[in-house]
Amino acid sequence: MLSQLAGAFANLDLPLRVTLPDGESVDLGRAPKVVLHIRDPSLLADLQSPSLDTLGEAYIEERLDLEGSMHDAIAVADRLSRALGGGAEALVAPHEPHEPHDRQTDAAAIAYHYDLSNSFYALWLDPEMVYSCGYFRHAEDSLARAQVQKLDHLCRKLRLHRGDRLLDVGCGWGGLARHAAREYGVQVHGITLSEQQLQLARQRVTAQGLAERVTLELRDYRDLTGSENYDKIVSVGMFEHVGHANLDSYFGMLAQQVRPGGLVLNHGITARHLDGRPVGRGAGRFIGRHVFPHGELPHLAMAIGSMSEQGLEVVDVEGLRPHYARTLALWSRNLDQHLEQARAMVGERSLRIWRLYLAGCAYGFTRHWMNIHQLLAVKPREDGSHSLPLTRADLYS
Repeated sequence: MLSQLAGAFANLDLPLRVTLPDGESVDLGRAPKVVLHIRDPSLLADLQSPSLDTLGEAYIEERLDLEGSMHDAIAVADRLSRALGGGAEALVAPHEPHEPHDRQTDAAAIAYHYDLSNSFYALWLDPEMVYSCGYFRHAEDSLARAQVQKLDHLCRKLRLHRGDRLLDVGCGWGGLARHAAREYGVQVHGITLSEQQLQLARQRVTAQGLAERVTLELRDYRDLTGSENYDKIVSVGMFEHVGHANLDSYFGMLAQQVRPGGLVLNHGITARHLDGRPVGRGAGRFIGRHVFPHGELPHLAMAIGSMSEQGLEVVDVEGLRPHYARTLALWSRNLDQHLEQARAMVGERSLRIWRLYLAGCAYGFTRHWMNIHQLLAVKPREDGSHSLPLTRADLYS
């Protein structure tokens, strides 16, 4: 069977060695970087026409093991799936119906992903535990520096001033809330659906003496009450969980909560295609099944259109795709440096999922399978005016 496999893959020159449980092996190219240990010989039939999700499923089910860099393994798997699965045009998966999004479904999805283990996330995130794209001013910037620079970049875009009331939607472990309160003197109200994130975030707020400036609570954005309660609103890594059908109500709530003349900054992953269909020959299906249940990525045009329809004027758009590719690669490296600790915390299956997810997303952002954008919008006053400066010069001074 391996000889047939070698013949089928001969023209690909993959840096891959395949081995069977009996020790038989074959190299599918020169100087293999990755060794694929087949534990279930029936998997060889699936390799005749593989996709990234079928290969990923086989890995987390321990039908195969990998030796070598996970990043190299992802690249080999992509080349394999493109060559044997129908060519480059097959990167686009069939569009699936939009997921339902109600309070109960969204809360369960958030708990599944974010309540895995605070200690697990601490193994590979930066010290502030910022679980979103860093901002690299220089190629040599560390992950920790890039995340502080990202937090400050957000605050500067929002033109925060002492005494401002800031709403942080999806506040995570509170890194942005603490930075804004400490460095800019603002009053922050953060909301999240993750109980474990909230517990640790509150502990850190108290430990840093910020309890009088930062209030964090477990709340769905749909349960915010009143109107014009905040001068500025920020949402980072949140709207991917909202769902296409709920974008208008989501941005409508943000528009309702910000005062006239106030700013709204949305930072989130965006789709490559206008209708949000996934790319990556099954990579999106794998993520939806095992990492982000019920997640949906809107296209940039859809997000801008929804903000505009809800009365928010988009004034600045910044794409950060190279920054997220670098961030994810660093997260992946950090996780791989703590495999035994991670395995003890979350178990073998979850560890395999997360190794694939982080390395795969780093590869996906590098290949432009998806993007990430910061959208800054203002809620114009009744006469159409606002107080933003005429240029961006103040962001970089």
